[in-house]
Amino acid sequence: MENNIKVIVFDLGNVLIPFDYNILIEAMNKIDDGLGNRFAKKYYDNYHVHREYEKWELSDTEFLKIMMEWSENKISEENLKHIYSDLFVENKDTTPLLPILKENYKLVLLSNTNFIHQKYGWEKYDFLKHFDKLVLSHEVGAIKPEEKIYKAVEAFTNEPSECHFFIDDIAEYVEGAKKCGWEGVQFISHYKLVNALRERKILV
Repeated sequence: MENNIKVIVFDLGNVLIPFDYNILIEAMNKIDDGLGNRFAKKYYDNYHVHREYEKWELSDTEFLKIMMEWSENKISEENLKHIYSDLFVENKDTTPLLPILKENYKLVLLSNTNFIHQKYGWEKYDFLKHFDKLVLSHEVGAIKPEEKIYKAVEAFTNEPSECHFFIDDIAEYVEGAKKCGWEGVQFISHYKLVNALRERKILV
């Protein structure tokens, strides 16, 4: 398979940093019995609020006000930020690929995320230094699979659409990239990702 790829674009959550909302539920349940379960129900029943915050249609203040209401004002605002963001662990199988890929490709991170998760959750990870650019939904004002967020990547790379290769755990977001002319693969496991990169001669 011929490889004309010049840019590798990685998703963040559940690719480079798996996350688990059960950690949040358990932390809240320790504060008040059942609070985490009640919070999670409100969060998922009103998931559009999460999406609006990722697109910066809600400010930090507006989002936190809703979060405080959903947590029944039983947690301080600062503690809530930490509990809400202490969900992530590094995928140490996959992150070592970044410096290897960086030798031959531009690297871009493309994430549906928000400012609180960034500041309190994942900004600390050292592997981020390998990326040439972080394209984040709350900074762009769009979320995957909207065309605008993929075009924001292209605006930075200044490369043709077909020169981008996208890795995301959500098939719908990979399809969104392909509609923009990118190549891509759904992240299922580190092993399958390495095989896919080797098949395309992105990795040797």
